[in-house]
Amino acid sequence: MKVLMFGWEYPPHVFGGLATANFGITEGLHAQGDMDITLCLPRPFGDEPRTSCNIIGMNCVPIAWRDVQWDFVNSRIGNIMNPDDYYRFRDHVYADFNYMHVNDLGCMEFAGGYPGNLQEEINNYSIIAGVVARAEQFDIIHAHDWLTYPAGIHAKQVSGKPLVIHVHATDFDRSRGNVNPTVYGIERNGMDHADCIMCVSELTRQTVINHYGQDPAKCFAMHNAVYPLKAELQEIVDKRIPYKDRKEKVVTFLGRITMQKGPEYFIEAAKRVLDRTQNVRFCFAGSGDMMNAMIEMAAAYGIADRCHFPGFMKGKQVFEIFRDSDVYVMPSVSEPFGISPLEAMQSGVPSIISKQSGCAEILDKCIKTDYWDIDAMADAMYSLCTNEGLYEYLQVEGKKEVDGITWEKVGQRIRKLYEQCLSK
Repeated sequence: MKVLMFGWEYPPHVFGGLATANFGITEGLHAQGDMDITLCLPRPFGDEPRTSCNIIGMNCVPIAWRDVQWDFVNSRIGNIMNPDDYYRFRDHVYADFNYMHVNDLGCMEFAGGYPGNLQEEINNYSIIAGVVARAEQFDIIHAHDWLTYPAGIHAKQVSGKPLVIHVHATDFDRSRGNVNPTVYGIERNGMDHADCIMCVSELTRQTVINHYGQDPAKCFAMHNAVYPLKAELQEIVDKRIPYKDRKEKVVTFLGRITMQKGPEYFIEAAKRVLDRTQNVRFCFAGSGDMMNAMIEMAAAYGIADRCHFPGFMKGKQVFEIFRDSDVYVMPSVSEPFGISPLEAMQSGVPSIISKQSGCAEILDKCIKTDYWDIDAMADAMYSLCTNEGLYEYLQVEGKKEVDGITWEKVGQRIRKLYEQCLSK
């Protein structure tokens, strides 16, 4: 089976959980042996792993040439774009060749990541998707997250192939309900055009059904997973100092320091723990628009000397943080899934997660609290920092549980949904 997949980020260039999930899904599908995956990215850097997929850089797909007659460009492009984009392109491409950032090779420029002109890059990406869909052979289209839904729709219109979209998050999660109407419109349009909607949790599936008006029959929960630690990462976490030998315990928050992730609840709980003991330090491993506010909040509570803000962590740095942590906490207000608790438990770190997270649906060997229940969260932190028996139980059993949650199993479930789409 051949899959045309649209993604936005991919390891080792990780901006969030989307890259990790996209990699895991391609690897899980490839493991079946008969899956041929072509993954489109706005601007690959050249060092992405290509063991499980063929990567197309959308910034390397020619769409126009300088020294040609318009009739030739018309014949190559005119019936690929939708009418509005086509006439807009036709009317401007020679008047201002920098329109849509077309370079000397006839390719569109992309910044990669999440630049200030993100909406423009999404639109340009979707235009090139039509070119790619004409050139590639595939059976089904798989678009990851709202950034690529327009591309998936365009590829479907060009090819007539079924469209699967993967909802890794919605704007309801990112904004605590203060939804951006433009983003919502893109999300809703992608869902309306999709033949199958894969959601990273039942929590997200219910959001898609109730807030986006989607047919429950085409919406499926597709939980994420983790891969076994590579030898170099296992070597890092194996250097953990034993619990009984650690004079001070470390409780870690790892993720974007934004309102979706609930960092203020973590600070509130930290204050309550430090009212009971001074034997604990708190680490905010991440960055985001609430970082300065959290530093000020820690200072206002008089606990700044116990709180550390090392900034954004990626790659092996994440597992160095886990090695030095005794407890991991994810107090998210709305978390579609949340891969980081799985990675923490895999590294032998007992975890506390909010009940308002998708991973809470598949994890049992951890402590779950409501994000707003500061006292329960603080009690859980304190218990894991003082009760060696509880710590060791969740450390051992948590790792066993997560080791059974694999991307290969996810790939098999996705394959079945592909087959259902193709049989209709």
